[in-house]
Formats: sequence, structure tokens, C-alpha cells
Amino acid sequence: MSKNENEFVKEITNIDEDFAKWYTDIVRKAELADYTDTKGCIAIRPYGYAIWENIQKYADEKFKKAGVKNVYLPVLIPESLLNKEKDHVEGFAPEVAWVTIGGQQELEEKLCIRPTSETMFSTMFSKWLKSWRDLPIINNQWCNVLRWEKETRPFLRSREFLWQEGHTIHETAKEAEERTLQMLDIYADVIENLLAIPVLKGRKTPKEQFAGAEATYTVETLMHDGRALQAGTSHYFGQNFTKPFNIKFLNREGKEEFAYQTSWGISTRLIGALIMAHGDDRGLKLPPRVAPIQAVVVPVAMHKEGVIEKAQELYSKLNEKYRMEIDIRDNVTPGYKFNDWEMRGVPIRIEQGPRDIENGVCVVVRRDTAEKITVKIDEIEHQLGEILEEIQANMYQICLTRKQQKTTIAHNMEEFIKNIEENQGYVKTMWCGKVECEDKIKELTGAHSRCIPFEQEQLDTKCACCGKEAKHMVVWGRQY
Repeated sequence: MSKNENEFVKEITNIDEDFAKWYTDIVRKAELADYTDTKGCIAIRPYGYAIWENIQKYADEKFKKAGVKNVYLPVLIPESLLNKEKDHVEGFAPEVAWVTIGGQQELEEKLCIRPTSETMFSTMFSKWLKSWRDLPIINNQWCNVLRWEKETRPFLRSREFLWQEGHTIHETAKEAEERTLQMLDIYADVIENLLAIPVLKGRKTPKEQFAGAEATYTVETLMHDGRALQAGTSHYFGQNFTKPFNIKFLNREGKEEFAYQTSWGISTRLIGALIMAHGDDRGLKLPPRVAPIQAVVVPVAMHKEGVIEKAQELYSKLNEKYRMEIDIRDNVTPGYKFNDWEMRGVPIRIEQGPRDIENGVCVVVRRDTAEKITVKIDEIEHQLGEILEEIQANMYQICLTRKQQKTTIAHNMEEFIKNIEENQGYVKTMWCGKVECEDKIKELTGAHSRCIPFEQEQLDTKCACCGKEAKHMVVWGRQY
């Protein structure tokens, strides 16, 4: 490799030396996003947006099969609406941005820029709902929201971000609770089967649940450095919003009663999860199912007769079935191109030079393992699909192995501190259920409760923090 090509790879900070800088390098150099003149807000570039479109498409298809209908509601919410649910407004007040002037006139009522839309959906549901026959109403919107975050990082925590927010109302508590868990399962599907990242499913502790919810359920993921990322949440509200917003219906006995409500969401922070769960020192590494480009054809010795033409022929053939790119730039070396596509995380590179053409083959290079496979041209269309699926499965397995290796058990605080310092990741403990112990664990270790897992284990009979009788097994971790 030439000196220039070595320097090209070194533009990315070493993943184990400075993980935060490594992350930022990939976001910018893989052209996923860039900083803007609007502080705390990013510009999502075409390659990054294409990843979001693939997530959106996959999730939206799952939603629609589950009876979800898409809508769109205003980005501006009157202050009076936001104030209707006490816990909700207190939870979001520090992050709300306000519009107070329209044109050159001061507004009669302040308008907040949507941080989330429970209040707006609730007021619309109160207009739309009349009878039990109207139920359930299962709505979702793909939109942007604004939260005045103090510390921001591209995709993970920016002031404006893209997401979907589902909002539903139901006839019974049971039906609403079932919908809450159904959507959580869809999120797990998106993250595991599309993004190749294993999830931890469970219920948030009361301290960590959504403002205004009776219960919040979560899918948690573990990143390369052992920190946790909350990848999606689903909330059961009961009647906490339907009562203040007067969302009532005539039940089957002809009597008025309040409906039961849910909400659920995933966002562009999933792009951050992709980077941090799969990336390495050479850059981004994308699972084939979500990758905007699944394979790139890179002709070698383009100056020789017929090489470009054969590459274009191969590209055209494969592009009918796979998401393809061809690289016929004549101002950079093949080595530079190889590094460039590796940095962008393209799952497969297909090389073809004069000798390969003569022998009727091409060379397939896997991004996940760097393995080179010689494939006959007349078999490439079929074999490419098999290799892509192998890559998808391998990337999931790598993350699963990391999750297993970085999950430890602590019976007391001494073990907890030792575990998280020596092997940062998930720490399982028994917990008494008191917020004082939750706060103490955070103070001593920097770890938050991730969730009370659905799959409970009896690790001990005593709380790891206070030593009193335990109620739940909880998974803890430092977070993004």
C-alpha cells in the first residue's frame, strides 16, 4: 500500500484510543451527516438519509401489517395543550423551544415546537372519538421533533431529529397494553433483523419511564465500548392523557367512559447505533439489509481495453437484484477506492481486472471479515445473495458475542464497581425497588438502570445496593 493510501485510512481515529472522536470521524468522513450553522442541529447527507429511508421502509411495512395508519399533525403546539397533563409538561419543560412572535406581532399564546405529540394527538382523538365502534384508533406519524439538548452529538442527541411516533387509543386497558408490547416486538424485529444488533427487552423503572406514562417498555442495545443505547421505547398511558383531554366514548352499554392510550417511537439515533455497534478502525460497517449500497464493482486496470465495459456489464446485471454502485473514477488509485468503500461500510466489494475477465471470474471481498472469494461470473448473481446473508448473520453474531462477554453479575456494590470498571457493559443485580438505591448506584458507578428484563433471573435474595429484600433483577449500564 502506498504512503497516501495509508494516510487515508489513518484519517479515522483509533476506535480504542478515543471512541468519541472515532465516532465523529466516521459520521463526517463517511458523509453521513455534517454540522450546520444552527447550533446542535445536523445536516443529514444523502448516504445517511438513505440508511434512514431503509429503516423507515422496513419499519413502516411492519407497522402497516399491524394495522397502523400514517397521519401528520402540526409541528406547533399551544402552551395550553402542553400544560394539560402535569407530569408530561414537567418532564419536557427543560427541553421545550417556544415561538412567541409571528411575523412582527407577539402571539396571544406561546407555541412550543413539537418535542413529542401526545398532547396534540390527544386533543384530536377527543374530536374524532364518539363510540366504541370507532376504536381502536392506531395512528403514526413520521416527522421531526425539537428538544433543547445541552450536550449534542450527531444522530445520538441532536436538538432536531427525525423519528416516528405512534399514538393509539383503545376500548380496554388490556387491548392498550397488548398494543404497547406488540410495537416493542416490532422494534426488536427492526433492530435485530435489519440492523443486526441484539436487543435487551424489558420495562423501565418508574424513575426512568416516560413523563406521563404508567409503564414504559424499552429495547436496549450495547455498543462497542460497552455503553448502552436506548434504541426504542413503547409507553402505556392508561387514562393519564384521556382524562385531562376528555377522550371519551359511548361503550357497548351506551355509557360514557374514557379510552386507554399508548405511544411508541424510534428515531435517527438508530444510525448512531449502527455506527457504534458495528464500526471498526477502518470505518463504518453496514449490515447488508440496511446498507444503501450492498456491493460496489471496482474495475482494476481500467486503462486496459474492455475492463470498464465488462465492469459496467456486471454492474447492470447485478443492479436489477441488489443495491449496487460502480466506481470508475479515474483520478484516484484502486487502493484508494478500496479504502474509501471500506470506510463507507459497503458490505461487499467486487474486483475485476483483465486476468479475471479472461478467466470468467471476479473477486468478492467481504467488509466484515476482509475475506476474498473468487466467484465465476455466471454464478455471481446467486452467490452474491448468499454471501450478503452470511455477512448479515455474522455481524449479528459478533454483536451478540460482545453482549454476552460484556454482561456480568454483581451481588454487592464492590462487585458492581469492579465489574463496570474492568469490563464496561451490562451489570445484572437484584434490586429492592427503591429509587434511593437507584440513585446511589448511579452516584457510585455512573450507571443507569437500563430495564427490568422480561426474562427475570433469581441472582440473589437481597438488593445489591442496600442488602434488603430484592423485588426484581435489573440490568444496569452507562449510557449514551
